Amino acid sequence: MANKLDLWSRRSVLATGAGLLIAGLPGRARTEPAAGQPVKIGQTLSLTGPLAQTGLVHRIASEIFVDKINASGGLLGHQVQYTLLDDQSKPDVARTLYERLITSDKVDLVLGPYATAAILAAMGVAQRYRKVFIENTMGIPELATYEWHFAAVLAGAEPGRTGAEIELDCYASTGRPPKTVFIAVTKFPSAIAQAKGMNDVAVARGLKVVEYVDYDFGTRDFGAIAARVKDANPDLLWVGALGVDGNLLLDSLSRLDYKPRRHFYLYPSSAPLAVHPAAESATSGTYFEDIEPYISNPDGAEFAREFRVRAEKAGLPYPHADGQAALEYRGWPSLATAINATKSFDDAKLANWLDNNEVDTITGHRDFKGKWHQNSRDMTQIRQIQGGKWVTVWPPDRATPGSKLVAP
Repeated sequence: MANKLDLWSRRSVLATGAGLLIAGLPGRARTEPAAGQPVKIGQTLSLTGPLAQTGLVHRIASEIFVDKINASGGLLGHQVQYTLLDDQSKPDVARTLYERLITSDKVDLVLGPYATAAILAAMGVAQRYRKVFIENTMGIPELATYEWHFAAVLAGAEPGRTGAEIELDCYASTGRPPKTVFIAVTKFPSAIAQAKGMNDVAVARGLKVVEYVDYDFGTRDFGAIAARVKDANPDLLWVGALGVDGNLLLDSLSRLDYKPRRHFYLYPSSAPLAVHPAAESATSGTYFEDIEPYISNPDGAEFAREFRVRAEKAGLPYPHADGQAALEYRGWPSLATAINATKSFDDAKLANWLDNNEVDTITGHRDFKGKWHQNSRDMTQIRQIQGGKWVTVWPPDRATPGSKLVAP
C-alpha cells in the first residue's frame, strides 16, 4: 500500500506542472479592486461526477457565506463576486479551471476545491501564480508543502493514524471492542492514506485485518466486495468511501441478506447514507452537525438553519448541515478575516497574516501554526445514524445530549 501512495504522490507532483518547480517566479501583477467594483473570488467544486453529492453541500455552504458577507457590506466595501466552476470530480479539470480563473477570469483571490486530488492539482497553479490558497478537505497533509497553503480542515497533521485511533477508541468505549476488521477502500489518495492508517493502528492494537481490498474510484458495482464481506463476517467493516460508495455497497450487501454489525464510512455523502434503509448504526467522522452541542453557538445555529432552507430547496433528501458543510464554511471566514485585518486583498499580506494569527469560526478558534499549516491536533468526532438521523456519539463531551454509541 505504501508503494501505491508513494507512486501517486510522485505522479501528483508531476501533474501540477511547473507550479511545484518554479515557485519563485512572480505571478501576475496585483491591483486592488477599483472603488465600486466587486472583489472576485474563484473556486471549483465537484458539481458532477462521483463526488457531486458532496460537492453540492460545499456549494450551498459557500453561497451562504457569500450572501451573508455581501448583505453586511462586502469585504472592505467591495461586494464579493463568486465565480464557481465545475471540476467534474477530476483533478486535471480542476487544474485547468484554476488556470482559467486566474488568467482569463482574472479573479482576485481563490479558494481550494473539494477533495485531496483536486486540491493538489489546484495548489500547483496557485503556487505558480503566488496566490494564497485556503482549502478545506486535504487528506494527506504532508503533500501540502506550498508555504501559502492554509488548511481549514480539523484532522491534524497525521489523520491516518489519529483518525483510526479515535474511531477504535469510540468502539472500545462500549466494553466490546471489535476483534476483526474488513477494510475496503477506493483508489483515491486520501482514502488510501486513511486506510493504511486504520490497518496499521488495528494491527498495533491486536485486531485481525481479515481482508484488505481496494476498488477503482467511481466504482458502481460492489457485488464482489459484498460477497467477500459476507464471507469474512467481520466485527467491523471499515469503508474508505467517497460520495455514495457506502450506499452502493449497502445495496449489494442487502441483496445478499447481510447487514454489517459495525460499519464505518470515511467520506460519505451524508444525506444519501442517512436515509438508506440498511445504514442504521453506521458511523463516520464529523466536525459539525445541525444538532446540539454544535448549534449552541449562535453562528452555528444560524448556519444550520440557513443550510436547511437551501438544502430543502435543492432537493437534498437529508437537508442538514454536516462536517463537510462546516469545513467549507470555515475556509471563507479564514480568508475574510485576513482581508479585514490587513485591509488588503494582496496575497502576500494575507498569507503573512494567516501565518501569525488565528480566526474565529463556527467550530471554534483556529490557527495555522501546526505542521503543514494544519490544526495542532485531530478534532475529529464520531457520529452515528440512529433512527435515520446522524447524531454525535464520541468523544463524550461532544456527544449529542442523550446519545451514545449503539453497537452489538
